Amino acid sequence: MIPWLAILGIGEDGVDGLSDEARRLLGAAGLVVGGARHLALARGLIAGECRPWSSPLTDTLDVLLARRPEPTVVLASGDPFWFGVGSTLLRRMPAGEMICLPGRSCFSLACAALGWGLETVATHSLCGRPLAALLPALQPGARLLVLCADATTPSAVAALLRARGFGGSTLHVMQALGGPRARIVTQTADQALPETIDPLNLLAIELVAGHEAAVIPLACGLDDALFAHDGQFTRREIRALTLSALAPRQGELLWDIGCGSGSVAIEWLLRHPANRAVAIERDPVRAARAAGNAEALGVPGLSVCQGEAPAVLAKLPLPNAVFIGGGVTNPGVLDAACKALSPGGRLVVNAVTTEAEVVLLTAQATYGGDLTRIGLDRLDSIGTMHALRPAMRITQWTWTK
Repeated sequence: MIPWLAILGIGEDGVDGLSDEARRLLGAAGLVVGGARHLALARGLIAGECRPWSSPLTDTLDVLLARRPEPTVVLASGDPFWFGVGSTLLRRMPAGEMICLPGRSCFSLACAALGWGLETVATHSLCGRPLAALLPALQPGARLLVLCADATTPSAVAALLRARGFGGSTLHVMQALGGPRARIVTQTADQALPETIDPLNLLAIELVAGHEAAVIPLACGLDDALFAHDGQFTRREIRALTLSALAPRQGELLWDIGCGSGSVAIEWLLRHPANRAVAIERDPVRAARAAGNAEALGVPGLSVCQGEAPAVLAKLPLPNAVFIGGGVTNPGVLDAACKALSPGGRLVVNAVTTEAEVVLLTAQATYGGDLTRIGLDRLDSIGTMHALRPAMRITQWTWTK
């Protein structure tokens, strides 16, 4: 099919920034859809019907798709495929039916204004996304570009930086870039922000970590103190070995069965922002604690399923990897996990009791895989002296389907 939908990126300079081809498509469209601000910027060239986006967005999408194959235009900010509506439209129609003429993204404008290489910064959006998702990006010396949801977002980000020990970081509050209202305010996060900030803004952040800054390390095996728990959870050293065996890959889904504090699922999600995880826990208190830990460690997207395995597993999307940290002795749990795994998927089970070890010995004889005995000694006090005291040994079974 010949493309009938044109997605045009428009900036704060309005129609003056559009190419001749974008102007032609805009004038020929029977329907032009966009935000109220976009429609106002392009008003002089629109000959057809104007329709602002509805809430929810899907209502307008249905109207838009019903116009197929009449010439139709969607207006978007800057580059429609950079945290924009382009990806949303692609989920509803094939790429061959649309043409996109992007404008200058606010991130490109910000880097041009500051003299930053766009390839050297991490980009984030807080439009419809939780503030906690920024936490893993708070790394000493890093540069961030953060697209803000509204005029209140810069203050919320500054408060987060102060709370995490990054109050000395430099904030560039970049407002209405690319147009006559463009304004940049530069200060540190521990200074009071201006009372008036344009709703159309982004933050460019140069992170400076204080001596006691709460930095989430990039390595597996986070400090146990970072997790709220009741004593029954996978400890740091075992967790690092477990993540190594699970071998996370970009975009994969993990089942963490008997998740306890959620530590393994959380570290899985921290390996890559595209990773997904479902934490399965029968105890409602532990399930709630796992969700709280995920929020505190910057992965609020963790899906927590409160219920008993294997019954709840049938309702879940099929995994690429499974970790069983508790409940392996429940009838049917191990077989259900093995069956659900996709080809090439990895299964890791940690056991501390003899009953659980019997299950793993049987599983290894049935399916193959590897058994490993893991022992750790930790320094402990004996009166006025010290000695290395052995912790409970872990038997780990790993299997690739």
